[in-house]
Amino acid sequence: MLEAEKKVQQRRQHRKNKLRTIKRHWQLYLIILLPLIYLVVFKYMPIIGSQIAFRDYNFRDGIWHSPFAGLKYFKMFFASPQFSRLMINTLGLSAYGIIIGVFPPILLAIALNYVRVRWFGKTVQMVTYMPYFISTVLVVGILTQILSLTGPVNHLIQVLGGQAIHFMGEPKLFKTLYVFSDVWQKTGYNAVIYISALAAVDQELHEAARVDGASIWQRIRYIDIPSILPTAVILLIMSCGHILTIGYEKVLLLQNDLNMATSDIISTYVYRIGLNSMQYSYSTAIGIFQSLVSLILLVIVNKISDKVSETSLF
Repeated sequence: MLEAEKKVQQRRQHRKNKLRTIKRHWQLYLIILLPLIYLVVFKYMPIIGSQIAFRDYNFRDGIWHSPFAGLKYFKMFFASPQFSRLMINTLGLSAYGIIIGVFPPILLAIALNYVRVRWFGKTVQMVTYMPYFISTVLVVGILTQILSLTGPVNHLIQVLGGQAIHFMGEPKLFKTLYVFSDVWQKTGYNAVIYISALAAVDQELHEAARVDGASIWQRIRYIDIPSILPTAVILLIMSCGHILTIGYEKVLLLQNDLNMATSDIISTYVYRIGLNSMQYSYSTAIGIFQSLVSLILLVIVNKISDKVSETSLF
């Protein structure tokens, strides 16, 4: 009995200590509370509406009372003649973007790290950082004007004796235009993360390397690259987690009837059937499929990374 009473008292004392801690540091808990409210209201509550993927949803009956359909819309998507084309286009565009986009930010960060003229380094960083804040609509507009049949690129090709190329209507060029314009827009922004990682490198390592006669290339290879490798791996894992969830905005703006064979991805298909055709249950089922595949890929890549480089998200 005495031991039981002691345990009860210990629990009560533990609760009192917790309450005192919360009262003492209530500002910190308030800061944590705001993001939690955001996650619950805008991320977790909408999950309730995902049940329409398993129902024949209609406005009259609403989310809760629409007839149950089971896996009907998932089977419909897998049996759709567009399924293989959408998967190939989406995976191809994502993989191309990851492969091409991983190196420019690293190279830019390393180059800026060795610039000794401070104003020049700051200027280059600002110039490469600014495109990230340009509207997607504006980026696509600039791209369309430059690569149009009467644009400066085709004018130069004709001056050199070649024939004008319809860049925006050529299916084979769509992925290249999308990825390289994305790299141009995001390289400066992504480089900031690597610049921060390089700034945390102990300068004594560089001093010791210089004393031993190491060249800049050797210092980059043996000090800088190993230092930013964990950051690069984490960003790569996160990119793989979004491999099927490419934003539809830029793709939709670049898309036309001529390049539809390679530009039609899952996100644009969902937009077309969900908002234009009002097939809400079908589009929700495809969205759930995207999320599940992305989650599985994230876990697999994270496990592989943990085994190979001992760097992981969780």
